[in-house]
Amino acid sequence: MTQLRRNSTWLPDVFNDIFATDFMPKTSATAPAINVKESDKGYIVELAAPGMAKEDFCVHINDEGNLIIKMENKQEKKEENSNMRYLRREFAYSKFEQTLILPDDVDKDQIAARVENGVLTVELPKMVETKVKVARQITVG
Repeated sequence: MTQLRRNSTWLPDVFNDIFATDFMPKTSATAPAINVKESDKGYIVELAAPGMAKEDFCVHINDEGNLIIKMENKQEKKEENSNMRYLRREFAYSKFEQTLILPDDVDKDQIAARVENGVLTVELPKMVETKVKVARQITVG
């Protein structure tokens, strides 16, 4: 009996040739990695976003008090030459949205965000509880 070998590499190439056109560009379905750290003073959320600028992000608190992180980046690689026509173009489009439910002890008015070296860092400080010392005289009855 002859053993059949499956060649599974031809199938993706067929679909890439048919579907990866200007009408249906390839998309990336990967989500960026997120780290969450906690200290006595607050929480830090780090989101890996290499090649992204601060203009590509939208960080806000929604009506329910949740932290929303949105990221969107569009890039189009073009080679301008009047003697050539495109047979295929490469578009890069990435979009990401993450909703984080914030703990009750986060001071939502003091949240700060920055982008540095391909990492979005969101600082979520904890509320400072002021303990009022109650000194009073107790009457013995």
